[in-house]
Amino acid sequence: VAEEEETVLNNKMTVVVGMVCAISILGKSLADELALVDVLEDKLKGEMMDLQHGNLFLQTPKTVADKEYSVTANSKIVVVTAGVRQQDGEGCLNLVQRNVDVFKFIIPQIVKYGPDYIVIVVSNPVDILTDVTWKLSGLLKHRVTGSGCNLDSARFHYLMAEKLGIHPTSCHGWIWGERGDSSVTVWNGVNVAGVSLQELNPEKGTDNDSENWKEVSYEVIKRKGYTNWATGLSVPDLTESMLKNLTRIHPISTMVKGMYGIENEVFLSLPCILNARGLTSVINQKFKDDEVAQLKKSADTLWDIQKDLKDL
Repeated sequence: VAEEEETVLNNKMTVVVGMVCAISILGKSLADELALVDVLEDKLKGEMMDLQHGNLFLQTPKTVADKEYSVTANSKIVVVTAGVRQQDGEGCLNLVQRNVDVFKFIIPQIVKYGPDYIVIVVSNPVDILTDVTWKLSGLLKHRVTGSGCNLDSARFHYLMAEKLGIHPTSCHGWIWGERGDSSVTVWNGVNVAGVSLQELNPEKGTDNDSENWKEVSYEVIKRKGYTNWATGLSVPDLTESMLKNLTRIHPISTMVKGMYGIENEVFLSLPCILNARGLTSVINQKFKDDEVAQLKKSADTLWDIQKDLKDL
């Protein structure tokens, strides 16, 4: 009985290849045990020791690491950031086949040791790889999600804040759909303290809009080669909602077949409720006709890639 109680109370988390995610989770004291998995065994053990030596400054009692996935046992949440990096000028969708092959090895190993895990996919292209994870794992769909547009929405808040000279938490707006080129900004919902920005500037979000926020992520990639810090910092936002049963709404990737006239099995970001059970429901967002058309375009864009994937 004592052993069962310990498992229930345990807030263990696993990160598969992703030190920025790991240190962000540790910094928020979300887990009482953190497991790390990577195929580069020596480097992994070095990272583990480095974190363990800083344990005095953290509130996570235990950090473990191994190349074997048995180290993930008893985790509540597994965060997957593994995959090949986006190259300069390469679109997210071009990464898909190379990363699918990586996931064919990783995902079966994860579910072998935790058939009831909640899995959060961060690797790009995140929507397709979330679908791949769902299919490979056999997990119920409320236990598989992708970080989706969580960072894109945060980036949007930052750009609004910079433009208006206020704090990002006082800016409200969401990015939906594909985490990529066909994402959807619901401009009529963008506001500060209830004041609609589109009412102040009717051209906001149109082709005549001078603020092209979509280019920002690619500018970072051009200068740095990839993005990792903001992505890693966004993940604890999701895991906190689950571990603390907060029932918060996040713009993350979920199965959308049957919604808004979408006929294929694809994952896109919609307003999702996260709590201790995982992704429990999706808010019925009222989109305009042109926004629904954009969502369908996102779905078609992803399906054009997914339908040709092998061995899923």
